[in-house]
Amino acid sequence: MTKSTNQKIHNLIRTKMMTYQSEVINTQPQVTVTSYTVSTGSSDWSSNLCDCCDDCGICLCGTFIPCILGCKVAQDHGDTCCLPFLPGAMIALRTSIRDKYQINGSICDDWLVMACCPLCGLCQMAREQKMRG
Repeated sequence: MTKSTNQKIHNLIRTKMMTYQSEVINTQPQVTVTSYTVSTGSSDWSSNLCDCCDDCGICLCGTFIPCILGCKVAQDHGDTCCLPFLPGAMIALRTSIRDKYQINGSICDDWLVMACCPLCGLCQMAREQKMRG
């Protein structure tokens, strides 16, 4: 091979290499992150625990005949009227009502309310059912 042929081949290879180099990707494609927010629709109780005087009828019933109010709350929730007479059942009822209406809280909160202030907790559940229909 002659020197000019070698030079032509060398120039051809260099041209091809430059062409291939211009097609090289220098950056990595970026990852696209899409975030979704799911609304749970959580809310708080419509009345506070100690707002018993907001509804005097419920307050009087809860104070003087809590077993009747407990039966009404259980029946309105779709449970048996005997539920308030079972140990721990009012804690479960409060948790179930909280879950049904998507009210913020925990089982520990329900236990504390029904262990420390059972009549106030019962009245709060009755007011919530009345408010939400």
